[in-house]
Amino acid sequence: MGARSADPHAALRTCGRLETEGVDMSAQQHREAEDTDHDWRTAGEAWGHAANDWSCLYEHYAFDVITAIYGRLGVGPGMSVLDIACGSGLALRYADGMGAAVAGIDAASALIEVARARTPGADLRLGSMFDLPWEASAFDAVVSINGIWGGCERAVDEAWRVLKPGGMVGISFWGSGPPLDLRECFKAFARHAPEPHFRSMKRLNNISVPGVAEEMLEASGFEVVERGQRISTIEWPDAEIAWRAVASLGPAVPALARGDVESIRAEVIAALGSCQDGRGIYRFRNDQQFVVARKPGP
Repeated sequence: MGARSADPHAALRTCGRLETEGVDMSAQQHREAEDTDHDWRTAGEAWGHAANDWSCLYEHYAFDVITAIYGRLGVGPGMSVLDIACGSGLALRYADGMGAAVAGIDAASALIEVARARTPGADLRLGSMFDLPWEASAFDAVVSINGIWGGCERAVDEAWRVLKPGGMVGISFWGSGPPLDLRECFKAFARHAPEPHFRSMKRLNNISVPGVAEEMLEASGFEVVERGQRISTIEWPDAEIAWRAVASLGPAVPALARGDVESIRAEVIAALGSCQDGRGIYRFRNDQQFVVARKPGP
């Protein structure tokens, strides 16, 4: 929910895309460009840089949308479920508790270690979402919780390949709000990040534009079933915990690596000021969209 990357979350985790401004590229050329430009190992290092903080302080942001998607997919006993960009395995643990056989892949080895400790029986792999190490038609359902973003068409193709005919896929991503507390927070990181990183975040997050996710799924052959929304809510008891949580995200790494960390921290905490309630709790709320689709078949 990861290793699924920006989201603000997938600026580094899931995919990079070659600059193609002014160049007419076919869909196939876009897919080839994705595979050429994506360095999943570097992405994994970024997303694993503060694995404990991400796993314990941030990953639960997705609980509401996971619940919604699993309800639509009918996750339960006897099903096989793959989580693409599984991060530290929150969605996997939940599906395992519902009786499903679970598998996941992520680019961050540190997050995979946490996921393996959480769900020892899961089939977990370190690798790229653009080259899934499972055979065709291996799973009844596929999910990617804030892991597949704009420009990740090849990952959608791979989801199609490993899904059984008649199987369902569910993906989630940040919407355009309201609410969108993360906007000002990530602007603070972007002000200190290299320009190419900022451009990459904008390209990846174009999936928030209505219709883009549906077009990506349909281009791979899926039949869109439903689009929905949940409000992602995370709560932190004080500014220090809030900072540790937000600084654990992959997209924070370019700014933290080249900037004045204390200055960045001050800007991020100031951006989070509107999230603080009368008791001092930081309540971070964001528009989270999801799309469910079906692979035609029996």
